[in-house]
Amino acid sequence: MSSHEVEAVVVGGGQAGIAMSEHLSDRKVPHVVLERHRIAERWRSERWDSLVANGPAWHDRFPGLEFTDLDPDAFATKEQVADYFAAYAAKIGAPVRCGVDVTSVRKNPGRLGFRVETSDGPIEARHVVAATGPFQRPVIPPIVPESAGLRQVHSSGYRNPAQLPEGAVLVVGSGSSGVQIADELRDSGRRVYLAVGPHDRPPRAYRGRDFVWWLGVLGKWEAAAPPKGAEHVTIAVSGAHGGHTVDFRTLAGRGITLVGRAASFDGGTMRFAPDLRDSIANGDANYLSLLDEADAYIARNGLDLPEEPQARLLGADPAAVTDPILELDLAGAGVTAIVWATGFTVDYGWLDVDVFDENGRPEHQRGVTAEPGVYFLGLPWQSRRGSSFIWGAWHDAKYVADHISIQRSYQAYRRPGR
Repeated sequence: MSSHEVEAVVVGGGQAGIAMSEHLSDRKVPHVVLERHRIAERWRSERWDSLVANGPAWHDRFPGLEFTDLDPDAFATKEQVADYFAAYAAKIGAPVRCGVDVTSVRKNPGRLGFRVETSDGPIEARHVVAATGPFQRPVIPPIVPESAGLRQVHSSGYRNPAQLPEGAVLVVGSGSSGVQIADELRDSGRRVYLAVGPHDRPPRAYRGRDFVWWLGVLGKWEAAAPPKGAEHVTIAVSGAHGGHTVDFRTLAGRGITLVGRAASFDGGTMRFAPDLRDSIANGDANYLSLLDEADAYIARNGLDLPEEPQARLLGADPAAVTDPILELDLAGAGVTAIVWATGFTVDYGWLDVDVFDENGRPEHQRGVTAEPGVYFLGLPWQSRRGSSFIWGAWHDAKYVADHISIQRSYQAYRRPGR
């Protein structure tokens, strides 16, 4: 089958791919965006039914388009987010080809560019941007074997409580996904156990401003790398129910049983690490430190924002903290299902180029790799803390597009008279 040529191929039609298309178009770089399903498909089919964005609509968007029919301080549903990206792609005329699966990318031997093999035929490209994001392959720790007779589902496969068999549920993971799913299951009348690990716990809002605003004015979105030892610490924050601060004491008060990290499983018994108290205490310290910085910022700049002394009131530790459960007979507790809110790993099996470390992670500087012409986009901490957010991907895409434009100018150079 004959191939056709294009200057740049963007793999992935989610937020990163659409942002990349806008910036390439602005620089008049001929390109195509290849998406195996629909635009922003993961928002539609790999999230639970009641999911909403974790940032308010005024913040979690691209600069060129606001959410329609949505209060700026509201939190968009997953369908509204997916529709937003589809509308944005239409607005900028993004050359998206849906239903096209990229099966391999290889360097052309002895000449510039790459051969991109797809389900719709091969493409020759000078530049390839892997914009598939970080949520590619769900991670379920190999703790509980399938032979245990429990229904096990990753958060990406969870949809609603009715999907799970009758009985109690163990939710593993204390980030946004784990907390919201545990809360929803409890609301449905289930008995819920929530395994809590290390986490940051920012206030949803403080003194009249959302936490995304505070992270902005305090310069925290611009952090270039996570603190040492905190690379995989999750953020417990929620946009559900109109947005609220996650408080594990409140969850315990609502009937959710807190336990430490899921450590091992044997003979029907789940064992938990004795770290629940420390995880909650460290989360509290993170929470209070942001309040301290916010108060100092207000005082230093003379802002007229309402005081909120009640925000510093932390309730008493629940019994689950003072007398922790270290072992749980799952059958005896009536647990019939486990929801693993344990994150994802990347999967670049289709990218046959030497741009990965020994663990298969992309090696790059702000998305630029050592292989000229290969770029990544949509990765956590790609350039800053804000890279994981919608607006962060847009700004990272601008940097990558600038780099592509510069490289094109070098390749177009011809010595005068020759």
